[in-house]
Formats: sequence, structure tokens, C-alpha cells
Amino acid sequence: MAIHEHDCRTHRGEPFNLQALKGQVLLIVNVASRCGYTPQLRELERLYGRYRDRGFTVLAFPCNQFARQAPESALDFCAMSSSQYGVTFPIMQKVKVNGSQAHPLFKELKQHAPGVLGTTLIKWNFTKFLVGRDGRVIRRFAPGEGRDVLALALEEALDET
Repeated sequence: MAIHEHDCRTHRGEPFNLQALKGQVLLIVNVASRCGYTPQLRELERLYGRYRDRGFTVLAFPCNQFARQAPESALDFCAMSSSQYGVTFPIMQKVKVNGSQAHPLFKELKQHAPGVLGTTLIKWNFTKFLVGRDGRVIRRFAPGEGRDVLALALEEALDET
């Protein structure tokens, strides 16, 4: 199944049309509110603000699978990320990213961009997947990977036609 064909829902539980994002570069991230990486929301918002006019979108999926660091509802996560970090990019429905109940979108992302030594498991919050305009998964970024590396890969993806 193509990335844009997956059924996704907003933080309010409403259907989200991934098809409408065809032709855009996407950064899909599993996020949490009580993680040492949570301040990355501010940096993700900066990237979104800087590149959205060039066809870039961040999609954040709250996930409570890592040390229960996202215990709140997706609606509450959205409110927190907006008030504390100025987030305006889409916050999606809370999902699982590992295991038999993993969201199909994350199953596909992991299949196309495995982690270290080919593992498909997501090891922690704020793992990022860069998806090209054509729906191709370009790369997976570890939570602590440098923002310069991410920005360079993002600019390359935006320059592709």
C-alpha cells in the first residue's frame, strides 16, 4: 500500500486525507509529551514554518509505548504542544508504532526504512521518517540525530521534482 493510501485520523478522531498531501515532502514522527526529546517539537515547528510554502508537512503521532511518556489523549497532547511549543503542524490520533497493533502506516514506514542492523522496531520517541513527494520513504532518523543532518536531507527532498 502506498504511504498516501493509509487511513489516518486527526487528534480529534476525524478522518485525515493523506491523499491531499501527495506531492509534498512529509516528516512523520512519533511524539511524546514527557520525554527528554519533547523540546524537539519547537524545532519541528521551525522546520514546518520554514519549508511549508515549498510543500512540506510534519505529521506528529502521539505514542505511549515508550516508558508511558505520552499518557494524555491526542486532544490534550495537541493543546500542550500548541501552548508550550507553538506547534501548528497536524497532530494526529494516538497510535502504537510497534507490535501487532502498530498502525499500518508505521508498519510500512519501518519496512521501507529499517533501523540499525535492519531492525524494524522503533526504539524511542521522536523517530522520524522522511517521505518524498512521490511517496517514497527516503530515510529514518534516530531521535537524537543532529538537526543539521535532518535539514540537509529535507532540503534535498524538497529540491527533487
